This record gives sequence, C-alpha cells and structure tokens, in this order.
Amino acid sequence: MITLNGDELNKLQEVELEILVEIDRICRKNNIKYSLTGGTLLGAVRHGGFIPWDDDADISMLRGEYVKFQQACKTDLDHERFYFQDIENTVGYRWGYGKVRRKNSVFLRENQEFMPYEQGIFVDVFPRDGIPDDKVENLLHGFSCFLLRKVMWSVIGKRQATSCTARFIYTLLSNLSQRQIINLYRLLIKWSNRGTSRLVRALTFPLPGNIVGYERSWYSDYTEILFAGHKLQAERGYLDWLKREFGDYMTLPPPEKRKTHLVSKIKFPNEGQE
Repeated sequence: MITLNGDELNKLQEVELEILVEIDRICRKNNIKYSLTGGTLLGAVRHGGFIPWDDDADISMLRGEYVKFQQACKTDLDHERFYFQDIENTVGYRWGYGKVRRKNSVFLRENQEFMPYEQGIFVDVFPRDGIPDDKVENLLHGFSCFLLRKVMWSVIGKRQATSCTARFIYTLLSNLSQRQIINLYRLLIKWSNRGTSRLVRALTFPLPGNIVGYERSWYSDYTEILFAGHKLQAERGYLDWLKREFGDYMTLPPPEKRKTHLVSKIKFPNEGQE
C-alpha cells in the first residue's frame, strides 16, 4: 500500500476536477440540480477548491434528480473520457451510490483491488432519500440502512474484519446476490420516499456523529459556488449544511487528522503507473 505524494495528489485532484466539470455540464444540459458535498463542499468554502490533502470528490442530489442523472449519463456523458457505475448497471458493484470515473485511469484503494469491475479515478454521486418523521419508524429505518450498508460492505468486510465473528457474519452476508441486494435497496428507497419528509440522507452511507439527517429544505434551491476556478452547484443552504456536518468548519484540523486513503495502484490518463 502507498500514500500518495504531493505530485500524485495534485494530478489526482486535476482528474477529479475534470470529472466534476463534466458532471456539471450534463447536469446543466438536463436541468439536474446537484450540490458539492462533504469535503468537496468544505474545500470550496474554506480553500476555494480541493482541501490540500483530500484525495476524493463528492456530490449529492435528491433521489428524483439522481434518476434523471442516471439517464443523462447514458445519453449525454462524454463516453470517450468517462463512464458511470452504480449498482443497477455494473456487475459486482455493491454500493448504494454512483461513481463517474475517468477512462484510461486506475485508482485502486486498499482492500478493493479484487472488486470485479473497472476502477478508474472517480467522483462519488450520492442520492439523498427521505427519513421518516415518526420517531419509531425513524429508528427502524435507520437500522435498516445500517443492515443494508453492512450487506453491501460484506465482500470487503469478510477480508478486512479483525475478529473471527465479524468475518463469519460478513461471509454469510456476502452470499446474497447482487440482484437480491438491488431488490432490498429498491424496497428501502420506496419506503424512504413514500412522502415528503423533513430530513434526507444517503441511505447506505453512515451519518457522522449525532447527525440524524439533513434538512430537505436545504435542497429546495441551488446556487453557484466557485471551485478551483469553475462555477459548480451547491444547495443554497450550504453554510448550514457545513455547520451541521463539521461544526467549526473554517478551523483547520491538526496535522495528524489530515488523512488520505491508502492506495495499492494509481494510473493517470494516458500515463504509466505512478
């Protein structure tokens, strides 16, 4: 495993920016509303672009916009340079969110080298779904999200878990087929979007800390935000989002918390292995 050096990290961010610009292009063409999210949104506000040590990029959109985005990737994505993956269209893919990847590149993260699909440099695309307003149903819903996330993670968990019990459980869960997982995920999506709830979340991605969800109203209107010299999109309530997600988001974390992912292989477009 390797940790990316400064030059490699800069090259990686350049490719991720290329993907972000392409996502923005097809979203504008198809009137799809999205927002920078996670460390990418934080980087836009605090650094005017990528957080200097960040090695990934993320956007989010409400489920209805995500469905439109899936179709836009079929018809309008520049397939000479990019490809889209999600659980519905990629054999062996087990995540509840999509990825737009750069062709002619490789980005293998620790413990994911064996996954049976192409793994180029990517931007994560998180659909956001409703969270039941009723407290009891909310608890059941949260537990269902947790279980499905563990099922999706199981093919990695059975290799990575440190305890024999955890490896055994993950091994059992990993026997579920992709079709079975898709059916479970569709049921959870249907349950999550029966009405217009106050809060939303990414169903198969953990919520940090004591956060119970994000205000749907934050995603009712969008604005432009400057990111590395490009005008991209953010929900108009992005400062409130940052406060809920990071607290004092303008304060830099100490050096020991500025972490990147371990990588087993990286290859940039039209280049050899770095």
